[in-house]
Amino acid sequence: MESFSNKVVVITGSATGIGFALAGQFGADGAKLVISGLPTDDIDCAVAQLRERGITAVGKACDVTERAQVEALADFAWHEFGRVDVIVNNAGIAQPPTPLLQVDLEDFRALYEVNLFGVLHGIQVFGSRLVEQGTPAAIYNVGSENSLYPGVPSAHAYVSSKHGVLAITELLAEEMPPHVEVAVIMPGLVKSALTKSLGMGMEADDFAAIVLRQLKAGAFYVVSHAYNRVRLDERHAAIGAALDRYAPRYEGDDEYDIREIIAKLTAGNA
Repeated sequence: MESFSNKVVVITGSATGIGFALAGQFGADGAKLVISGLPTDDIDCAVAQLRERGITAVGKACDVTERAQVEALADFAWHEFGRVDVIVNNAGIAQPPTPLLQVDLEDFRALYEVNLFGVLHGIQVFGSRLVEQGTPAAIYNVGSENSLYPGVPSAHAYVSSKHGVLAITELLAEEMPPHVEVAVIMPGLVKSALTKSLGMGMEADDFAAIVLRQLKAGAFYVVSHAYNRVRLDERHAAIGAALDRYAPRYEGDDEYDIREIIAKLTAGNA
């Protein structure tokens, strides 16, 4: 979207951290905001701070792991403003890095409930309404630099959940009608509650400003940390080297390409 002026933007997990910083940037561009977070978050304080800056904002508690609460958040937003233009699926959690053989799988599942299924709830609940609404809209999912490569050693649940967010968002972009934009936001190390123990990182407001510029330019991959390119290139180079050695290209090698096969089957059934 070239401008968010008068757009209604709902952001999950936005009482603090990256979500709150994004709210400030959307609001400064003229958006009307719906702030949400867990009941334990100080949502009223976040809303008050935004209003002090002249930004139109309301708030509602929402646990994104509960689909009914996401439905209630959507109902609230449409009731307050009559429409929604943008959903930012930002809510996420982290856990202490733990070697995989020692990971409690219940903890693993709990993280997925927020980081992956919480995003899915937001996509399905808001996305279906945005499609039906028929006006220019957007779905923005917050992944991570860990969507691109394993950035945090032994953070198995977190890294794999963020890989999942990237994959889901890429596929979603192919399915949405033209009036619904889709993008994946991939922060690197940003100061927030998730990174408090590290005591360093890009300022959340600086990160949010970088994000908004890209969203207004219609970017799909929304990036921020330059050194990510080094890690990404290392990964792609290693995969490419394996393919060159053990599965080198040959004439007609698209015979087993799944996309080509699906396209041919689809064309044949048309």
